[in-house]
Amino acid sequence: MTEPEIGRIARWVHGARPRTLPAAVVPVVVGTMAIRPDVIYWGRMAVAAIVALGLQIGTNYANDYSDGVRGTDERRVGPVRLVGQGLAQPATVRLAAFISFGIAGLGGLWLCSLTSWWLLIPGVLAVIAGWLYTGGPKPYGYLGLGEVFVFIFFGLFATVGSGYVQGQHLPALLWLAAIPVGLLATALLEANNLRDISGDEKSNKLTLAVRLGRHRAGWLYVGSMIVAVIVIVAMGIIHPWCALALIGFVATIAPARLALSSRQGRELLPMLKATGQAQLLIGALLAAGLAIR
Repeated sequence: MTEPEIGRIARWVHGARPRTLPAAVVPVVVGTMAIRPDVIYWGRMAVAAIVALGLQIGTNYANDYSDGVRGTDERRVGPVRLVGQGLAQPATVRLAAFISFGIAGLGGLWLCSLTSWWLLIPGVLAVIAGWLYTGGPKPYGYLGLGEVFVFIFFGLFATVGSGYVQGQHLPALLWLAAIPVGLLATALLEANNLRDISGDEKSNKLTLAVRLGRHRAGWLYVGSMIVAVIVIVAMGIIHPWCALALIGFVATIAPARLALSSRQGRELLPMLKATGQAQLLIGALLAAGLAIR
């Protein structure tokens, strides 16, 4: 393989924003373990992960395309932007988003055929939400609603849905588990938006971080972690081994300090990576705790 070919592949990998992918994996694992760890349908779990990753990557490419054609990414300081940096044609990035959504859709149809066709409703809504985050005439990401939708789709829907395809019932512990998962996904988005406050403000992209301002947005990040801790403590009352996940919050100390600091822009680049790593660690420990019966 030639160097140019390696470069072309690498740019698409970076364009998929791998540091955001824990938001797709964690709810699948946690949801699976919350429902029936004694008899796991590994095939369903794997396909649920493919669906979640397809939706996440599709959303990332759709975000790249829409922000790129609007010119928003010209002022961004974060990871690779395919359209904004002229690394790929807009139509190609849009096609990549549709392909990713299509893969997620095929996996979702298979899971529906095994469980319930009602799952089509959250699946279709997830694709629409992924596209309209920065696409369409009035993208909700520009209105400060991104965190709300991330909590719903990468917290509640993804976790509860992953549990449902295993056992086809919805116990209280599953719903509780979805809350910290959603809050961690919200914190991941907030880490991204905190970094981009200056550029987003100039581009009139009024994310929640822009609306709140640097200081209060930092506290929103920390507050998401604090509420996640409280919910996991509550889960521990029902199932004591869930408290294992509290150990993982040690990994949130460094990004929380960055959130509460006065640093801005490129100085906050480590925050997204650290938050993704913390999300994986906490999710793994929570899943392990749920699996112990």
